Amino acid sequence: MATELLAETNANMQKAIDALRRELATIRTGRARPALVENIRVTSYGVPTPLMQVASITAPEPRMLIIQPYDRQLLPGIEKAILRSELGLTPTNDGRVIRLVIPQLTEERRRELVRVVHKKMEEGRVAVRNIRRDTLETLRAMQRDKQISEDEEKHLAEQLQRLTDGIVVQVEQIGRDKEAELMEV
Repeated sequence: MATELLAETNANMQKAIDALRRELATIRTGRARPALVENIRVTSYGVPTPLMQVASITAPEPRMLIIQPYDRQLLPGIEKAILRSELGLTPTNDGRVIRLVIPQLTEERRRELVRVVHKKMEEGRVAVRNIRRDTLETLRAMQRDKQISEDEEKHLAEQLQRLTDGIVVQVEQIGRDKEAELMEV
């Protein structure tokens, strides 16, 4: 039962890591990546839908994205959604596709984005610590209810701490990688 709890905790921590990766993928770097716009919500037939479900997104050049909707009637809605997003990009609509040119980032904007990365990293660390706290509370409750011994509880708490430390190291590495990507000219 206790080992299952640790396995479940590990799975939850991995989900937190995946969420952090998805969050960081939406931060604009100097390169064009489809992940930059995939989750922008577009009103498609009255329903807000992620852009990746209504259009194909390609990066034919390092600084350009081409968005080709499956239905041309969605072009104006996609254009409006991109303008409303926090990306600060201006789409070019030629009637068939939307082109997004990704401008070179200024040094000031790079530093600003690094601060955003650090904030997201801290949110990731907090999420991992919250998962650890919840598992520790469960372990303590199991020990109080005599489901596990005090020694088992201490041993499992040590395993949990090692797991948490490993996940936090992953969070730090993901953040450093994104920061290096942002500062690359």
